[in-house]
Amino acid sequence: MSESKENKQEALQKENEYKVTWKGWVSLAFLTISFSGLVAHQDNFLKAFDLMNLMGQFGHADGAKIAMQGTGGFGAREGFAFALTMVPVTMLAQGLIETCEHLGALKAAGKLFQPFLRFLLGIPGVAGLAFISSFTSSDIGAFMTKNLFEEGMMNDDERTIFAAYQYAGSAVINNTIASGAALLPISILPVGVVIVLIIIVKFIGANFVRFYLKYYHRRHPESVLPSEEV
Repeated sequence: MSESKENKQEALQKENEYKVTWKGWVSLAFLTISFSGLVAHQDNFLKAFDLMNLMGQFGHADGAKIAMQGTGGFGAREGFAFALTMVPVTMLAQGLIETCEHLGALKAAGKLFQPFLRFLLGIPGVAGLAFISSFTSSDIGAFMTKNLFEEGMMNDDERTIFAAYQYAGSAVINNTIASGAALLPISILPVGVVIVLIIIVKFIGANFVRFYLKYYHRRHPESVLPSEEV
C-alpha cells in the first residue's frame, strides 16, 4: 500500500512538473512576439512589445549614425564600441527570459515546438524560443542556446545542429532587410519570398550536419556520449 501511494505521489509530481499553466502560455506568447519582430513595424501600441523597439536607438534622428561608433573608417576602437552596444540587448533579453521561464514559458515552448523541431532539426522543443529569437538576433539566439546546453536541456550534437541552423544566414529577417537593403530594389523576388528561401536553405544545411553526425557516430560508436544515446 505504501509503495503504491508513493508511486502515485511520484506520478502526480511528474505530471505537475510538466504541466503548462496559462501563465506559461501567455509568457511564451509575449516572448515570441517580442523576439520575432512580428510587430516591429506596426504604427500602433503593439510596437512597444518588440524587443528592438524597447531598446530604442541613439545618435542622429534618422538612425543613420550611431554616436558611439563615430565615422571615418573601421578599427579596433569602433569594434569595441560596437560590442558595447550588444550589452543592453543581451541584459534586457536575459531578464525577460528568466522572468518568463519562471512563469513556465520554457515548458510551454517544449510542448508547442517539440513535434516539428524534433522532426525538422532533431532538437528538443525547449529550443523553440531560441529558434524564434534567431530570426531577428543571432546574439540572443546564441545566448539562449548556451543556457540550454549548460542546463542539460540540449546535448552536444543538438547544440551543433542548432548552431549550424542559426549561423547560416543569421538573424535572417533583420539582416535581409537591413544589410541586404541595397539589393532588394533590384531583386526579382519579393522580400518575403527571399526570407522564406533563406530559411529553407538554413534547414537543409542544418540537416546535412545532423545526418553527418549520425553517420560519424555510426562509424565511431565510442564517440557517442551517454546523454546522446537514443
